[in-house]
Amino acid sequence: MTQPTTDASAGPSGGFPAEFKDAVSTRAFLLVLGVLALQLAFITSYIGAFHHPAPSRIPLAVTAPAEQVAARAAQRLDALPGGPLDARTVPDETAALARIGDRDVDGALIIDPSGKTDRLLVASGAGASLSQALAEVVGRAEAAQGREVRIVDVAPAAAGDARGLSSFYLVVGWCVGGYLCAAVLAISAGARPANLARAVIRLGALLLYSIAAGLLGTVIAGPILGALPGNVMALWGLGTLVVFAVGAITLAFQGVAGVVGIGLAILLVVVLGNPSAGGAYAYPLLPPFWSAIGPALPPGAGTYAARSITYFRGNDAGPPTLVLSAWAVLGAAVTLISAVLHRGKGGPAVGSGAPTGPAARTPGP
Repeated sequence: MTQPTTDASAGPSGGFPAEFKDAVSTRAFLLVLGVLALQLAFITSYIGAFHHPAPSRIPLAVTAPAEQVAARAAQRLDALPGGPLDARTVPDETAALARIGDRDVDGALIIDPSGKTDRLLVASGAGASLSQALAEVVGRAEAAQGREVRIVDVAPAAAGDARGLSSFYLVVGWCVGGYLCAAVLAISAGARPANLARAVIRLGALLLYSIAAGLLGTVIAGPILGALPGNVMALWGLGTLVVFAVGAITLAFQGVAGVVGIGLAILLVVVLGNPSAGGAYAYPLLPPFWSAIGPALPPGAGTYAARSITYFRGNDAGPPTLVLSAWAVLGAAVTLISAVLHRGKGGPAVGSGAPTGPAARTPGP
């Protein structure tokens, strides 16, 4: 008598509910919920940062031939409703230009008491949105005094750098490369490195990638497209640091949380970092939360440093470079420590994406 055969592809008995339960694991369901939360956070962060830009305490230098005239004008501008300006007097126009070049102020009002027209010095290389906001606020204040203002751009963005956004997009590209490189290393051989040696190898591979990505991004933005006229070597160094910092952060998150670490890196760099970076809207135009966190995150630090290198001879690029260095050191340290601790627990964790059994002995990063 012929025995009936069973079709293994038919799935579990019990109808659609059992089939669904078998096809969608609890872990997959939780990961999908995490993706939904990340998506909603993305929407909230970007709309929250950009839906109502308003100037707040924009640093402005004020000067006039008579010190008393400059002091009265600065006091009047500083007291505008809503506090859009942070006005302070400087001795003369030369000092005002130096303050703009050093990135101590974002503009300067040069008062001419002998006439009805004053000059407003701006720097669109620091972001067109900032110089435009400054022109609007000062223009209204001057009009209320029966005066006119003439705009003079003393640090203009390059012809190929529309609205001064090329620095921001270059840094965003570097950030994307950093966390994608780290994610690929995780996908290829498990989210968590199997031991300290593997962690060192991953960081070494990331460093080589960062050097190449920093150079190629700089060459594309500068010599090829003519968007950023800054020092090539300085931008290359910055790009290498940005890519490595973001990649090291991603490796650290993966070492601590496994594949979920990729989502945590996206949350930090993309969801929180990009809208607060001062790219589309400079820090004084962002709501308090985003303007506060922006300088401390890689996209913001990278964008500010890139603009300093490109249009301000590297002035004030030191603090954001230190921020990026701190992220790079922290990410590398956590990656190495988590590899040691993870190895002490007996090897790759179940569900981390790392192979087990004979495949676990296959060399890889």
